[in-house]
Amino acid sequence: MARINVPDGEGLEAHRMWKLAPHMGAGMSAMSEAVYVKSSLSVREREVARMRIAQLNQCVV
Repeated sequence: MARINVPDGEGLEAHRMWKLAPHMGAGMSAMSEAVYVKSSLSVREREVARMRIAQLNQCVV
């Protein structure tokens, strides 16, 4: 659940959130494509990196 007020409506909460700042949504979309589609890391390596970053940031994994 988001910690900001996201407008009610159809679709995923994340999609509705990026509609609040579409210029940032386009950048995030490009970054996601680079990370998930064009990455030279294997899925396992990428997920281990994500888990380590979460651990360093004291996030629940």
